[in-house]
Amino acid sequence: MVTGATSGIGRAIAVALAAEGAPVWAVGRRPEALDALTAACPSIRGERADLVEDDDVERLVSTLTTEAGGLDGLDGLDVLVHAAGTAVLGCVAAAPIDALDHMYRLNLRVPYLLTQRLLPLLRRARGQVVFVNSSAGLHASAGASQYAATKHALKALADSLRCEANDDGIRVLSVYPGRTASPMQERLHKQRSLHSLFRETSRPYVAAHLLQPDDVAAVVVQALRLPRTAEVTDLHVRPFAKPR
Repeated sequence: MVTGATSGIGRAIAVALAAEGAPVWAVGRRPEALDALTAACPSIRGERADLVEDDDVERLVSTLTTEAGGLDGLDGLDVLVHAAGTAVLGCVAAAPIDALDHMYRLNLRVPYLLTQRLLPLLRRARGQVVFVNSSAGLHASAGASQYAATKHALKALADSLRCEANDDGIRVLSVYPGRTASPMQERLHKQRSLHSLFRETSRPYVAAHLLQPDDVAAVVVQALRLPRTAEVTDLHVRPFAKPR
């Protein structure tokens, strides 16, 4: 299962897992984007859900619990990828508390609740959990306090889960991408260009100078394919192409 699967890193991971032959459940909010994804990759099953709504989470868990044993003979859930997330810039003095509440709910509460509810299926399959974090989950900066706080908390969730779940055969991976070419990154760039904290350092948005979603998906899939004698706990990926 991949959340946030209709764009950016989440979509790239869903497509990459499907290319490996995995039956993938792709979770997203926008029906038209899910339809486009499943049309491009017929082996992917699209599931519409607004994960900040607990009823949608419970419906999703119920459906997966009922059907997981029948997916190509699999018993349980092999991989859970948390790629859904959002970001809004703002300084501590002025950022609205509603923005913090929404980021907390989507960036932290959703993966916490979904992992908690799906742990029985993950234990049954000795599965793997992937948290798509951010470089902001390691290094906070001015103007991103709310986002960085939720991502630091996501790191803590992953680290605690690893301590608790390794004995059940569950591997836990956090991936920390740098700036990645995606709709969210483009939106953040526009916010930076308007915000006084970033105006002097803001550069034009050039997708080719950033990480590509497929880059992140490739390293995640490689980590998931490792023999069971090894566990990658943290992956740090940053852009390499330099503006000329």
